Amino acid sequence: LPEIIIIAVVAIFIFGPKKLPELGAGLGKSIRDFKAAMSGQDSPGDEDKKESEKKEPEKKDANK
Repeated sequence: LPEIIIIAVVAIFIFGPKKLPELGAGLGKSIRDFKAAMSGQDSPGDEDKKESEKKEPEKKDANK
């Protein structure tokens, strides 16, 4: 537990208190995406990409 406190204090000195929430959110998202990839699940952002890919061919057919 003391090691975590020391790391937190050093991080505050390096990045500053305003930047830490952004770094934490980015780190959390990265870990979540990594775990989802390891378990074989798609990340929430992948679903949006798949839906947009499905919509694109429909648009091309309408232009013919």
